[in-house]
Parts: sequence; structure tokens; C-alpha cells
Amino acid sequence: MNPSDPSSPGSPGNPDSPGNPSEEMLDVVDENDEVVGQAPRGEVYARGLRHRCTFIRVRDAEGRIFVHRRTATKLVYPSLYDMFVGGVVGAGESYDAAALREAEEELGVSGLARPTPVLKFLYEGADGQSWWSQVYEVRCEMPVDPQVEEVAWHTFLTEEELARRTGAGAEGWEWVPDGLAAYTLLKSR
Repeated sequence: MNPSDPSSPGSPGNPDSPGNPSEEMLDVVDENDEVVGQAPRGEVYARGLRHRCTFIRVRDAEGRIFVHRRTATKLVYPSLYDMFVGGVVGAGESYDAAALREAEEELGVSGLARPTPVLKFLYEGADGQSWWSQVYEVRCEMPVDPQVEEVAWHTFLTEEELARRTGAGAEGWEWVPDGLAAYTLLKSR
């Protein structure tokens, strides 16, 4: 993919794909990340219930970072850019298991090394959404074939290119706020 043309047409996603993401069961957690209940994902989002998510920063063999634009069909932050793959942790699922599952699904690969945890934080968005966020890193040296339901466009960017794209001005892209928060925390470490 051409990083200079992020608006190039990508896959529109497939609303007829098996399973309904809004019905996926999630653990609802408190401010200490303790499970206090369960609810379908659609209800969790609609009611702003705190839940769990994984963020995986993926680097290729050259150390570049996987960046993508989310599909327009995503339940949260459709069509925005993200420098992480990942997603919600299912009910009863561990962060580690969710990170590997999400990374392999979104990248369209199998046999990926287990992602390494690097940071955990509570994301509280201006939109009332809140989730515990476990951030991971993994190297993916095999060709990627991103999941069309999740990824509309993708490329690998150097640290410098990513910094330019996250800045203000003509080169800045519109990023998912939780991913931008995780990116900022990682940069400050």
C-alpha cells in the first residue's frame, strides 16, 4: 500500500460476515479491572460500560510500525487511523490470549509469536467510553493479509513517518483517540 495515499479505496468491510460483533459477550469491569458482570458488546458500548481491550504495536522485519485505517463498519471509531491492531477481550478471555488472537486475525497471519505486554492503562474517552487497555508489542516478519472486515487500508511506517502523521497540520491524520493515548504513553516511557 502507498503511505502517501491513505484515502485510496480499501475494502468496505463485509456486514454479512459470520457472527454479529454487537452480540459478543464481554466482561464488564470496575476501576480496578475486576469483573463485575457481563454484557453484549453492543450494550457495553451503548451504555458506556467499562470493559477490557488489547492494543498490539506490530513491527515488520525492518522495524517499521503497522498502521491502518479502520473500516467504516466498525462499531467504535469507524474510518479513523490506528497504529495498533487489537480489540476487545471476550468474556472470560485473558488479555494475553486476546492479544494473540486479535493480532493474528487483523493481520491475517498464523503462527505469530506471543505479543509481549509493555503497558497497561485505563482509557477514559471524552465520549464517555472507558476501558482497561493492555498494550503489547510483537514483530511480524511474514507477509500480512489484513482482515477486510477490520482494515480498509494499511502500510508500515517508520517512527519518523508515524510522528509526522500524528502531528498537527497538513500531514496529520485523524487517529482513534485510545490508540493515540497509548502511543503518547509509550513515547513518554
